[in-house]
Amino acid sequence: MKYYLLTLGCAKNVADSDGIGALLDRAGYSASSTSDGADVLIVNTCGFLQASRQESVAALRDLGAQKRDGQLLVAAGCLISRYGESVQREVPQVDGVIDAGRWLAMPRFLQYLESRERARKNDWLADAYAGLPLEQLAARSIVEPLPRAAQGPSAFLKIADGCDRPCTFCIIPAIKGAHRSKAPDAVIAEARDLVAQGVQEIVLVAQDTTAYGWDLNQRDALAPLIERLCTEVDGLRWLRLMYTYPGHITSKLIQTLARFPQCVHYIDVPLQHAHPETLKRMKRPNIVVTRQMLNALRAAMPDLAIRTTFIVGFPGETDEEYQALGEFLEEQQFDRVGIFEFSKEEGTPAALFEDQVSHKIKARRRKEAMALQQKISLAKNARFIGEEVDVLVEGTGDGVSIGRSYRDAPEVDGVVIVQKELPVGHFAQVKITQAMEYDLLAEPAT
Repeated sequence: MKYYLLTLGCAKNVADSDGIGALLDRAGYSASSTSDGADVLIVNTCGFLQASRQESVAALRDLGAQKRDGQLLVAAGCLISRYGESVQREVPQVDGVIDAGRWLAMPRFLQYLESRERARKNDWLADAYAGLPLEQLAARSIVEPLPRAAQGPSAFLKIADGCDRPCTFCIIPAIKGAHRSKAPDAVIAEARDLVAQGVQEIVLVAQDTTAYGWDLNQRDALAPLIERLCTEVDGLRWLRLMYTYPGHITSKLIQTLARFPQCVHYIDVPLQHAHPETLKRMKRPNIVVTRQMLNALRAAMPDLAIRTTFIVGFPGETDEEYQALGEFLEEQQFDRVGIFEFSKEEGTPAALFEDQVSHKIKARRRKEAMALQQKISLAKNARFIGEEVDVLVEGTGDGVSIGRSYRDAPEVDGVVIVQKELPVGHFAQVKITQAMEYDLLAEPAT
């Protein structure tokens, strides 16, 4: 039996899909690079925003329309955690659904579907887990060391799932549930497995990586975990931290990131806004806390690259509040920034707020903010012209190679385009020759 696995959404979904693939490989399945060559079609969906839900449903419909007799179509992941029943109604070609917390049972689930092809679709929960309580399965999918199928020189490692933050715009707690940390030994085992497969860079991800260990009664557990990864995982070259929370970045964590050479001087910390009143409505940390954190990070790591995201058009956002965001971008000169229009998500407090901002105003504000950030990004990139940097090579062909520097997280940031074909999966030292808004051009260092 062959499976085709399509992954949508964020880095955390990529990590889950790596685990799903490894579990299926162990169960005797083999991966197919195309849907035509597969017996089972699996879509690991995203349900974070309305746009991502639409993308997931569209992908399922597209595969459903192409599905031949005998093929199975399975919808998995975050969208199913919240909208599983409606997905089956909207896409009747779907043969089964399995939510984000229970994919550890994917091999047994597929065996069930295969043995009852397109039959008793609504009864799968009764038989698929052979009496194992669903709550136990969900817990196991987080805390056990999981097999991983590395897909390249970089890999995402999910250290926790769920979220306890009260952000008024976010649906993740309703989809994922409360924050649950993976056991430290399980994280170390998974990291060793990845490095043994040739992975050079591990990217730690979670809904809130800086809340790691809180459910284990450890309020500052991320720093010791990073120290263990750096000292106990032989062969790990780069360790990158993403999805941090501004109010949870402690001095101990900052010192740890600065101390170990494996920790690239890069951090992803979604800030969402810069005006005190907007942040208050969002139930996000105050801008004073944010500035203190940014100052502490840069003092410890002067070459630190900071990635962040902001939301424009949050309910009640005035011209003054929006202007404060632009001033903050100018002030902080972030390396990488994503700007998103507020999405009115069913079930979130912000969806019921008064003073909703029109789509036209949100689109204009996003366009203006992105134009401002592009100028900042170009100026930041231009400072590296003439400098030599290490890049992790991820692709090559037609006389050039594509790599990433320490300033570039996989899939979300820019790349370094090197004017020579270099070995994929290895590091190379290059000299930067030209800068663009997001990417850099380079040649091999002499």
